Amino acid sequence: QVQLVESGGGLVQPGGSLRLSCAASGSIFVIKAMGWYRQAPGKQRELVASITSGASTDYVDSVKGRFTISRDNAKNTVYLQMNSLKPEDTAVYYCNADIVTMSDMFNVYDYWGQGTQVTVSS
Repeated sequence: QVQLVESGGGLVQPGGSLRLSCAASGSIFVIKAMGWYRQAPGKQRELVASITSGASTDYVDSVKGRFTISRDNAKNTVYLQMNSLKPEDTAVYYCNADIVTMSDMFNVYDYWGQGTQVTVSS
């Protein structure tokens, strides 16, 4: 079984910073792409940032220049550094990972974290 556990959310003032972490654990053979999604009230979940196993990154336009995604493969962890936060960044942030497990090395499975609330408000 594989679990993704997020941490680092909270309340921050506009212009502030937060760093989200997501650690994967369990019967992992290899982790391929990892990403962060967010869902604001009344809106669809959107992909915020992604990073491949080779560390290539991609971002939604609204966070380019403000957010940075990174990963530590030795720790099976992905990070999202969020700077210059705006009220419109308020959402539940979800970690996502494409993982090959030890019990089935021929398929890639999609896993999600439980979500962490980020609130940007004065």
